[in-house]
Amino acid sequence: MQTDAPVIVVINAGSSSIKFALYAAAAPAERLAEGQISGIGTGSITAETPQGATQQADVFGALKGDADHEAAISWLLAGLEKGGFVIGAAGHRVVHGGAAFSAACRIDLSVEREIERLIPLARLHNPHNLSAIRAVRAIWPDLPQVACFDTAFHTTQPDLATTLALPQKLRESGIRRYGFHGLSYQSVADRLETALSGGLPKRVVIAHLGNGASLCALKDGKSVATTMGFTPIDGLIMGTRPGLTDPGVLLHLLEEKGMDVQQMSHMLQKESGLLGLSGISADMRVLEASDEAAAKFAIDAFCYRIVREAGSLAAALGGLDAFIFAGGIGENSEKVRAKVMEGLAWLGAEIDAAANGERAGREPVLISTKDARLPVYMVRTDEEGVIAAETARLLTIHQ
Repeated sequence: MQTDAPVIVVINAGSSSIKFALYAAAAPAERLAEGQISGIGTGSITAETPQGATQQADVFGALKGDADHEAAISWLLAGLEKGGFVIGAAGHRVVHGGAAFSAACRIDLSVEREIERLIPLARLHNPHNLSAIRAVRAIWPDLPQVACFDTAFHTTQPDLATTLALPQKLRESGIRRYGFHGLSYQSVADRLETALSGGLPKRVVIAHLGNGASLCALKDGKSVATTMGFTPIDGLIMGTRPGLTDPGVLLHLLEEKGMDVQQMSHMLQKESGLLGLSGISADMRVLEASDEAAAKFAIDAFCYRIVREAGSLAAALGGLDAFIFAGGIGENSEKVRAKVMEGLAWLGAEIDAAANGERAGREPVLISTKDARLPVYMVRTDEEGVIAAETARLLTIHQ
């Protein structure tokens, strides 16, 4: 779909993929088109370009199989421009904003430098977020760009929830719990606030379950606790990340097993989680289709950790008024939702099997029984929509 009116391009750059969406600048709730570039860095790159006139091969041309993030984004932006889109601004997801960013902001060189400084805290994410920003600037130096931070949503948490019991000098250097997936949590909270007749319940736990996974406790719509901490490795079992791990294990690997820092980093980021437990795959769909005992165990462990951490967050809230599934696994895995709800029966969850068999739509779907003490919903998160709205808001303020 082409348009002569200015559009906002939202770029969500991951470790091997770039998701993008286009929104009308004058009406950022209106998603005009979306697409994805996958397989970056694998030598086998594929691209799903926007549907309609811009999908013509002579508009985008071929994308080289060895393209990196900057080359892929350059290809994308050039194709959008040739396809007739008038790009008015770019909005970016940035995973780690540290203590410096408590809200979305317009990007300048000082913001870029701070995102770069935070790379050691999110090595799988911030480098690619930064590459996207710089690729846009290289093509259109004067195009307004906005950064939206996953960590910003959690800046409402009290010190008791974010402080690590480490020496003062380390705490003063910025070592603390930050939390992530904030854009997803904001999207889900906004959808519930709009869709439910009584608005967002007072005490809510949202489960963002995907290749990266975390839970967040919201009180009156504000984050008060979450399972991820200093980095996105902490908390729940994930696709290739282990989540909560005794630091003594890491010391043992360093001191007794001869593992160096690079090997440990690779193990924690790429070889653990569902992949490490199953030895089969990090993809929940593959594990659910497998008859191997290790695949079943990995799924059970994934769900067990969710239930256990949900209990912790319910304690932090002083009770629980609703539980929400979101994210790729949360939206699409009927089996995971059912297992988790069984584990939350003590909190009042009662599954409606027919409703749970449906796929989440753009509005919340109630998957617990109507008279259950704990309402449970599944909601499709829209991180890109949050970024588009924040980009439009900031640029309107600065006009």
